[in-house]
Amino acid sequence: MGADDKMQNKAENLGGKVKEGVGKATGNESMEAEGHGDQAKSSLKDAGENVKDAFKGK
Repeated sequence: MGADDKMQNKAENLGGKVKEGVGKATGNESMEAEGHGDQAKSSLKDAGENVKDAFKGK
């Protein structure tokens, strides 16, 4: 996994956590769900990159 990919995934995860927190604080269930979705998408990307790395022997 490239450093750029790792940073992008971490940024997306952090953005999702922020959205989730803002959604909870304001009672905006849609924003909270969007935050959960962003975090899940980031986790899936990380898992995919880890699989690629495993096949490359890293």
